[in-house]
Amino acid sequence: MSDKLNVPFVQDADLNGKVVLVRVDHNVVKKGGIKDPYRIDSTIGTLMNIYAKGGRPILMSHVGRPKDKKTGEITLGKDTSVQPVVEYLQNKLDLNIHVPEFKEDKGKGYTELDGSITDKVQELKSGNIDAIYLPNTRWFYGEESKGEASDKLARQMAGLADVFVNDAFGSWQAHTSTVGINKHLPSYAGLLMQKELQNLQRIFNPDKPFVSVVAGAKFDTKSDSLHSLLKKSDYLVMGGVIYNAYLCAKYDISIEGVSEDDIKVAKQFIEDAGSGKDKILEMPYIIESDTMEGKFEGKYREHDVRQLQPGTKLNYVLDVSEKSFREEQVQKAFKDAKTIFTNAVMGLTPHFAEGTIALDQLIDSNKDAMKLFGGGDTNQELKSLLPGVYMKAVDDPAYYLFTGGGAVLKAIQEGTTEGLEPIKALINQ
Repeated sequence: MSDKLNVPFVQDADLNGKVVLVRVDHNVVKKGGIKDPYRIDSTIGTLMNIYAKGGRPILMSHVGRPKDKKTGEITLGKDTSVQPVVEYLQNKLDLNIHVPEFKEDKGKGYTELDGSITDKVQELKSGNIDAIYLPNTRWFYGEESKGEASDKLARQMAGLADVFVNDAFGSWQAHTSTVGINKHLPSYAGLLMQKELQNLQRIFNPDKPFVSVVAGAKFDTKSDSLHSLLKKSDYLVMGGVIYNAYLCAKYDISIEGVSEDDIKVAKQFIEDAGSGKDKILEMPYIIESDTMEGKFEGKYREHDVRQLQPGTKLNYVLDVSEKSFREEQVQKAFKDAKTIFTNAVMGLTPHFAEGTIALDQLIDSNKDAMKLFGGGDTNQELKSLLPGVYMKAVDDPAYYLFTGGGAVLKAIQEGTTEGLEPIKALINQ
């Protein structure tokens, strides 16, 4: 695949005197506070570019899941409010940002952007306020809807602005704020979006040898990505429950908490891998625990999977032992790699963290490789467990920390950056 991106760039847009609607991924609010501002900080370059070119920004992002999947009801509340993000931006950049409120329709959230916002848009144009930040996009009934409700919201959002910029790489779902507004406004990729797509090319066209590390809770949700990575990688490492499912499938053992469905998918994965299964780099030492409530003396133990007999039944396997990362073959694979991609937390943190720490330390020990971290929990745990490595990685050109792990795996699954619906919408506007 060519290194050239086919999306239109915000650098090429005429923004002077124009209102710019910007979709960002500031989904970093947990229990009413910000755990890690990395995703917010990553979009500041685009915001500054808009100001420098004379644009007036209206920002929007989703936060959490205010919609009940079973009932469809949308609940507005502090835990899914953008207010902590707005306060962070105001303090960091000394901006005057207005957050509008709309009339709530019980159970449906906001059903429209009413006329109360018009005066604030005029204030934005005149410079009386520096920016507008719309409420959580998922507070709007039309955001995750289809048909007329979605079209109505897209038209109303587009009606606020002259230009649309998508800088929300992590928000890959085809929702109204990511794929609907392009139909009504000239649309561009923000600076962060461009950077994320360019670094995805390092996965699609990696310098070899290439090592990939993927972990997760369900094998079926990762299967397609694993197949794609296995084809591109010299070695594939698995962790978490998907590794447990793989071990059950290969060694004919059972592990508490691993479903038959996941084992079935894992068996199919091994079968479909054919000769490629030789590229699966196994972590031979695992940690079994009698409980998921914590790491208690006498309640956990280490096993060498190569010594387990068929039919063995294990309790919860909650980590890969750090001993696995001292194996000669594992050490050589990581130290010889020219590109390393990881979207993985190896164990159930915070109690079972030794596997993740050992993995991240081994990756960091390769100073020459391009090290790509897949966002979300992968970055969070790097920051939590190895803060010194994390702080270095943020500014180290040999590292890249994606803002959206799910988006990376979705793109890998599609086989191209242009397989993501928001990217298609930018290209085909």
